[in-house]
Amino acid sequence: MGSFIDLKSPDGHAFRGFLSLPDDRPKGNIVVGMEMYGVNGYLQGVCNAYAGAGYVALAPALFDRFEPDLTPPYNDAGSALGKDMSARIDHAHTMMDVETAAAYLRDRSPGLSTVITGYCFGGTVSWLAACRSHFDAAIIYYGSDMCDYPAEVPNCPVICHVGDLDTAVPPSDVAVFRESRPEPVWHIYPGARHGFDNATRTVRYHADAAALARKRTLAFLDEISAG
Repeated sequence: MGSFIDLKSPDGHAFRGFLSLPDDRPKGNIVVGMEMYGVNGYLQGVCNAYAGAGYVALAPALFDRFEPDLTPPYNDAGSALGKDMSARIDHAHTMMDVETAAAYLRDRSPGLSTVITGYCFGGTVSWLAACRSHFDAAIIYYGSDMCDYPAEVPNCPVICHVGDLDTAVPPSDVAVFRESRPEPVWHIYPGARHGFDNATRTVRYHADAAALARKRTLAFLDEISAG
């Protein structure tokens, strides 16, 4: 359903993105922020699922500034590499790259809502984009470092999905964050760990939480796309 396209940010940085298109007239546009494991098979599947629900989905490869097509594996070495890339990245660049992806979608499907969503590292990027850029809404799945940015103020509706067993976004951090930032709507999933949406990681996947989060996400998207 999807394929890679070439994009270029205003600073001249060339990078790729995975674009997935619905079969019928789209309801809206979605920029999909990757996990720290890159635009891998899981994330391509996420884009295809959004396209299946009627949305044009585009996942920019946000680590291409370090190494093109970098997709660390789901193991200890891959986790260490992903964390290193996440810590080193300049979010001025990630904002530029997600805005480039959003501009591509708006040019392709003018007049439609453009939402950003993200998972893990991409969840943090989505929070920052909701505050620093111009999206119609943001959907954040367990944004790893989101709670490190309580001073940022969103300029669009935001919903957040996180499990109560998440050690990257623990309940204590969420509670403190919510004291400073009451705007986002949080959905907390009992028994779910970090990465609960990812069915390719069976040790973390939580089918019930993933299904409920998707139901809530699609309802939110329909509300946003309806204006």
